[in-house]
Formats: sequence, C-alpha cells, structure tokens
Amino acid sequence: MRRNTVQIIYVTYEGTSETRFDRDYYVSKHLPLVTEAWAQHGLVSVSALFPAMGTRGTIAMCECRFRDEAAISRCFAAPETEAVMADITRFTDVAPTRLHGRPI
Repeated sequence: MRRNTVQIIYVTYEGTSETRFDRDYYVSKHLPLVTEAWAQHGLVSVSALFPAMGTRGTIAMCECRFRDEAAISRCFAAPETEAVMADITRFTDVAPTRLHGRPI
C-alpha cells in the first residue's frame, strides 16, 4: 500500500535585475496570505528563495509543501485562491510558473 507523501509545488518568477519584484511585500504579505488561504486545505509550509541575479533567469522561487496530492487540488480549487492570484500584481508584473516536484 502506498503512503500519502508530502507533495511540492515550486512557483518561479523569471526576469532580469530590472524586473519589478517587491521581495519585502512577497515575504511579509503575499506568503502569509497564501498560508492563511491554503493551510486549512492541506498546505504544510511555504518558503521563499531569491537566487543571485545574473542577466536573466529566476528572480524568485517559492516552495509550497502540501500534505498530499489531493491537498494540491483542494487548495487550487478553494474559493480563497482567487484572492491569492489577484495579489500577484501587487508585487510583480511577471506571470508565475508552477512546477510539480514529485518524490523519487
């Protein structure tokens, strides 16, 4: 029997050093909003990473850990998700990309 395992979604933002991305807002406002909206649906944790900036590439990354695969579906289908997505324009003009990491 297969156990439910923590599932990870990486949310990345691509750009340059000139791309608008308010790190302070992202960490102090957006990630708490994500946590508040999704914890009740199975979000376990979030963390932000800010790689060193080159000429072009990933300017920010968020690791979202979910209780299991079903929690991901519940979170993205939750009514609170609309507010999470609408908040993106407050800290960047870049559209996020989602990558689903799978345990091996």
